[in-house]
Amino acid sequence: MEGGQPSEPSAKRRMVEAVTSAAPALADQRLLLVHAHPDDETISTGVTMAKYAATGAAVTLVTCTLGEEGEVLVDSLGHLASHREDLLGDHRLGELTQAMAELGITDFLRLGGDGRYRDSGMAYDHRGLAIARAELRPGVFWTADLLEAANELVPIIRSRRPQVLITYDELGGYGHPDHIQAHRVAMYAYLLAGVRSYRADLGEAWTVPRVLWTAISESRMRESVRAFRNVGDFETWKGFDPDGPMPPMVTSDHDIDCVVDGRERVEQKMNAMRAHATQIALDGPFFAMADNFGDDAWGQEHFRLAAGTPFPRESDAGQGWATDIFAGLD
Repeated sequence: MEGGQPSEPSAKRRMVEAVTSAAPALADQRLLLVHAHPDDETISTGVTMAKYAATGAAVTLVTCTLGEEGEVLVDSLGHLASHREDLLGDHRLGELTQAMAELGITDFLRLGGDGRYRDSGMAYDHRGLAIARAELRPGVFWTADLLEAANELVPIIRSRRPQVLITYDELGGYGHPDHIQAHRVAMYAYLLAGVRSYRADLGEAWTVPRVLWTAISESRMRESVRAFRNVGDFETWKGFDPDGPMPPMVTSDHDIDCVVDGRERVEQKMNAMRAHATQIALDGPFFAMADNFGDDAWGQEHFRLAAGTPFPRESDAGQGWATDIFAGLD
């Protein structure tokens, strides 16, 4: 130490100790989810989080940004937008806190701490698919050094010791650059965390037994879109053809490995979605699905096996999907 300033290794040790000390006592079942922005966790994995938390599993959420570049769907809060007062991140953290209370989650962190990585925003290409913006602010997640960002996640993996890690696929679901980066960081950290000789200062090595990627079932999406079209609704999921090609965000049922049926937790998920009021409109497609199809609309969440222990071959309505993300794990 020079000039009264701590050396870099000492600062890193304190960071690791802080992460480790915040970790809950190890439960028999442990799940870690890595999401890009507040609200992503509720939309794609809300019933999964609520269901396993209710059974006593340790559920940890890591959110990579505060969603500073998100749209503001509440007129009275428009001043928070990034092009105005740029205060949306703090507000969305409050929304996330409320949503986690609805889902029963107490262990939720931001990658590297609040504000470490900024929402990158997104643009659209000629096909209408999400892509990175041509101009990016300094410090956005999309331009983060991959190793540096992964090293923020490694100590969380090593302290929580999850048996299951959930994140996005290589397309980030629908192409948002922060979702793609969250996928890259989660997968890289998963590898690094399991290497005994890698960065012992970040905790004792832990290899996550199973990694899952979120998925949207093609058959269920087609059923939903067809039902809307049959009642004359051509605005909800506009551009989706129930009998034509599906966009990249939709996954073939053949590629799905697990479905979590959490219909008894749908009310919690819907309340958590309402908590994300600046991002999820009450008259938008998410609530339209709930209004038209009830608990079935949001009561099931699908996953692909990306790495680790395969699922035992079970049968769910003849599709061969496992029904428990921990199935087959000791």
